[in-house]
Amino acid sequence: MQPLSSSSSERIVVKDRAGWMGMGRGAAPTALGFLQTLVVFLCIFPAATSQCKILKCNSEFWTATSGTHYPGSEDAPEFCTALRAYSHCTRRTARTCRGDLAYHSAVHGIEDLMSQHNCSKDGPTSQPRLRTLPPGDSQERSDSPEICHYEKSFHKHSAPPNYTHCGLFGDPHLRTFTDRFQTCQVRGAWPLIDNNYLNVQVTNTPVLPGSSATATSKLTIIFKNFQECVEQKVYQAEMDELPAAFADGSKNGGDKHGANSLKITEKVSGQHIEIQAKYIGTTIIVRQVGRYLTFAVRMPEEVVNAVEDRDNQGLYLCLRGCPLNEQIDFQSFHATESWSTRRRGAGTPVSPPDVFTYETAMARCKEKLLVEDLYFQACVFDLLTTGDVNFTLAAYYAFEDVKRLHSNKDKLHLYERTRDLPGSAAASRQCQELLLSLVAVLWCLVSVFS
Repeated sequence: MQPLSSSSSERIVVKDRAGWMGMGRGAAPTALGFLQTLVVFLCIFPAATSQCKILKCNSEFWTATSGTHYPGSEDAPEFCTALRAYSHCTRRTARTCRGDLAYHSAVHGIEDLMSQHNCSKDGPTSQPRLRTLPPGDSQERSDSPEICHYEKSFHKHSAPPNYTHCGLFGDPHLRTFTDRFQTCQVRGAWPLIDNNYLNVQVTNTPVLPGSSATATSKLTIIFKNFQECVEQKVYQAEMDELPAAFADGSKNGGDKHGANSLKITEKVSGQHIEIQAKYIGTTIIVRQVGRYLTFAVRMPEEVVNAVEDRDNQGLYLCLRGCPLNEQIDFQSFHATESWSTRRRGAGTPVSPPDVFTYETAMARCKEKLLVEDLYFQACVFDLLTTGDVNFTLAAYYAFEDVKRLHSNKDKLHLYERTRDLPGSAAASRQCQELLLSLVAVLWCLVSVFS
């Protein structure tokens, strides 16, 4: 097995393509190239989209008009149907897209394409069809390069790779690659993973208006272009939108020889997807539970530590954990504190959907989590701070994912949370310095009297 290193990976590169320029028979492919670039731009700069759903419209249109069966002039009716569906989608999201440049570019592009292909605005707007894979692509190609299968690239007599797990769920609770368990505030956008092969970023928003309790409302995963295996791919999920495809509508790693070493699979429509990245030995599970998202990953230690500057990976949550000022000691968090401190922000009263006492929260969590470990305690904490019963399922599925993804079955349950204490690092350094000083003094005394 050739060790993975930063030199064997390639950084993210987003190449600009022509937009709606170049009319005529080749205008449709050009427009599709623009859409792909637009989708990547929107995922990397999510603030540009806000609540605008133009990304979903772009993805559906690309899915409907790409693949081996591309509509040319003889398939104008099919292409026009996809354009009308695209136009209908943009009209549905028009109210939330006012002032969004990407949205207005798409609207003008649709008008141009409909004019070029003589498409009528009246007609069928069937749902975009899923692309069909060519024969033989339903499974990984037998001649796929060995480097595109992480486990197969190890020699038979070499030690198997060590796998680690990271998960994020609830309000939000983090289990790091080193099995540290923390409850964090981390409001806004935060990087979960940032290494040479992929980036994962989550956005956490308040559960209720005026509440300091947060949960994950958006997730973006960027798989970086890697040798002859995969092209750069972006996956993005939001509340009430858990796609079963990457942002460009595809379900694998693109057109490279080892493209099927990256595949996305829908397990439960709108609730559960899995991404297999065999070229880096990684499995990712994303769920929507209630309104919010959960994340779990299984990744080899070699890939986890493949960072260009490990000392400066301070905000890489899965590796380093949450910053001290973002951590919450939920084990010492009382029910009365949860109501006054977490549910009310700046004096603003909040009306929760349900009110739980500590006893009723314990009883509800006991229905799904039989062992009173940190997942159970996280469940109780979330019910007290949000009143949302869906957080019970979030904790349950988070532990189910641990059982599947964690390599050490003796470490599935955690009972002691991890929280860095203020000044602990400084105190440790002081002890070491004091010990060295004592050793030096003793050495001097021995030298004097010997």
